[in-house]
Amino acid sequence: MTSSRTPLAPAAGRAPAPAPGHRPHALRLPGPGLSVRWDPRATAVGLALAAAALAVGVWTLTTGDFPIPVGDVLKVLAGSGSPGDDYIVNELRLPRLLNALLVGCAMGLSGALFQTLARNPLGSPDVIGFTVGSATGALVTILVLGAGAASVALGSIVGCALTSAAVYLLAWRGGSAGYRLVLVGIGVSALLSSANAYLIARASFTDAQSAQVWLTGSLNGRGWEHVWTMTASLAVLAPAALVLGRSLRMLEMGEDAAAALGVRVERTRGWSLVVGVALTAVSTAVAGPVPFVSLVAPQVVRRLTRATGPNLLGSAVMGALLLAVSDLAAQRALAPTLLPVGVLTGVVGGCYLVWMLARQWRSGRG
Repeated sequence: MTSSRTPLAPAAGRAPAPAPGHRPHALRLPGPGLSVRWDPRATAVGLALAAAALAVGVWTLTTGDFPIPVGDVLKVLAGSGSPGDDYIVNELRLPRLLNALLVGCAMGLSGALFQTLARNPLGSPDVIGFTVGSATGALVTILVLGAGAASVALGSIVGCALTSAAVYLLAWRGGSAGYRLVLVGIGVSALLSSANAYLIARASFTDAQSAQVWLTGSLNGRGWEHVWTMTASLAVLAPAALVLGRSLRMLEMGEDAAAALGVRVERTRGWSLVVGVALTAVSTAVAGPVPFVSLVAPQVVRRLTRATGPNLLGSAVMGALLLAVSDLAAQRALAPTLLPVGVLTGVVGGCYLVWMLARQWRSGRG
């Protein structure tokens, strides 16, 4: 019998069923009645992704126009390398690598938060307009105000915050249902994309060119100051996201069931939105609106772990791995020309989106 419903999101009122054979365990801690939920498969996937990210990081530090053996890289990191190797690793390659890992981590976390809130795989910040709003704020700063780099980052954060507030308020109907967030966000994204195109069309050629490079999303020229910004932001926002994880897991069962279990639904939604917007704003301010990492990372992790819930840690590690791999490819694909990393993530994300829609179409036909 053919179903007319496309399973883009779990049905309202119940959580998605775990895959056959998937059995999380409770790990007892010292102390009376203390335990934590432990998923062996999710743990194994997370460790494998972290190992892959480490391998990509080592490869990134050793390869380039001036190859450096792994042993010499380790000497530089230990503080005993040659001056030439020290400059290449510590001033050119390591800051860029760390920015890729940290920005990818923030994007993966924000994507997991928003997709859980929307209960829809399309509920990522680059689909529902938050990154486009961040880009609008940056473009206004660059093309209208003519401000410097620090002001561009501030404009990006303000644009993201204003866009998220507008989407949330427009989607509010006695509550902020996930599907309304997605639909309103897509509409707002289309409007802001038109505004961005208008701003670029009215700008001078030089300003329009620099703005377009920023809009693509790039890690070119990012240094240690961006690393410290991302590190400080994640030190605050990542623990806040993990604290919200338990309530978000119960929210997947539906608002009524979550409220019956003691979850303050709108309060959880509101704080999750604040944390997700902050992660999106900071990562966009550092690297520009890099597309599709927030969309792809949580979905790939969910398919690998076969686990329900937001999968926050796994999504963060997958986001870091995706952006690090994409940036390495952006550096070496047309070397010595450095491509913006957004070009590579756009290709990966576009292929994934086509595959996901084709899979949904086949399941709807089946």
